[in-house]
Amino acid sequence: MLTSFFLNTIVGTYECKVDAKGRLMMPAPLKKQLTASLQDGFVLKRSVFQPCLELYPMVEWDAMMKKINKLNRFVKKNNDFIRRFTAGVKVVEVDALGRLLVPKDLVTFASISKDVVFSSAVNIVEIWDKDLYEKSISGEDMDFADLAEEVMGNINDDEDGIS
Repeated sequence: MLTSFFLNTIVGTYECKVDAKGRLMMPAPLKKQLTASLQDGFVLKRSVFQPCLELYPMVEWDAMMKKINKLNRFVKKNNDFIRRFTAGVKVVEVDALGRLLVPKDLVTFASISKDVVFSSAVNIVEIWDKDLYEKSISGEDMDFADLAEEVMGNINDDEDGIS
């Protein structure tokens, strides 16, 4: 069953701890936002650009797969991309206690040790080792103001002229 979650965004950054079995207690405010997706489940995968994991509500994953399925698999680059994009993908569920089990290979990929950050990324959730997350947002490797101007500076699709 597809939910209407696809049209919504996820908001917030939340911290939690991982237990010895790789289970994360999903923070209550995040779980509340994802209520419509709890029954359908989630897909957990490696991030393409960062040393973190991406948690896709199933409806978001299905939308992404529709896009990817349009790629011509007889083009080697497309085939290589699909293989790398889906490497390590796991279907996961939040259990009755609100825990998410992260498979060991994904824990290793994201260097998750003890403290974890759930960070909203519009329609998915990134799952980070806390130290790596803090390093990624510290700004040491980029000037965020310059990045914001480059990425968002030319977007002005509101009628009032305010981005």
